[in-house]
Amino acid sequence: MNGVFITGTDTGVGKTLCAAGILEAYRQQGFSTIAMKPVASGCEQTDEGLRNEDALLLMQHMSEQANYDEINPYAFLPPMAPHLAAARNDLVINSGALVEQAHALASRADRIVIEGAGGWLAPLNEQQTFADLAVQFKLPVVLVVGIRLGCLNHALLTVENIQHRGVNMAGWIANIGLENTSDCLDIGENIATLESRISAPLLGKIPYLNDQNILEIASILVI
Repeated sequence: MNGVFITGTDTGVGKTLCAAGILEAYRQQGFSTIAMKPVASGCEQTDEGLRNEDALLLMQHMSEQANYDEINPYAFLPPMAPHLAAARNDLVINSGALVEQAHALASRADRIVIEGAGGWLAPLNEQQTFADLAVQFKLPVVLVVGIRLGCLNHALLTVENIQHRGVNMAGWIANIGLENTSDCLDIGENIATLESRISAPLLGKIPYLNDQNILEIASILVI
């Protein structure tokens, strides 16, 4: 597969916006694109079934067509950790099935962008984490770092585990556009610290965007 796996230092750090931005950046480079959100919780019940806003946003910014269930095979209503939401539905998330689906989607486009859920080590099922799933995808990883208090520890621990697993890290993105970024008084210094300690390149600094303009995000990213 050609593309990237998007992970984050935590939930709510802007993975989906960055993933959509990468899809647009690939499109601007002339690549056909497709996306995948393997597992999503906190979905809404619609006439068509459960739908996740992150998965729907990714679908808006990919060039190829696919059914929702192909993009988001595991969709859960409760807004909780996916493995817990699956257990409430008497399901176990099957990583092998997700890898097969990812390959099927990737065969239909030049680039695939796969977004995880939560952080790098968020549980997938009772035995595996999203990190284990990323290893099976064999895609380079892009880490989204929410620049806020505590981000240095979260980012460096995540990078250390990515490297420990032998996964190629394509780069990282500094998201300055979080609501609680204002609590972090040393934004520039934090980013500089991470740049000095992370060998993978900084792919872009995402500012606060009132309308979450994906095209603007794409213009910022170097992917």
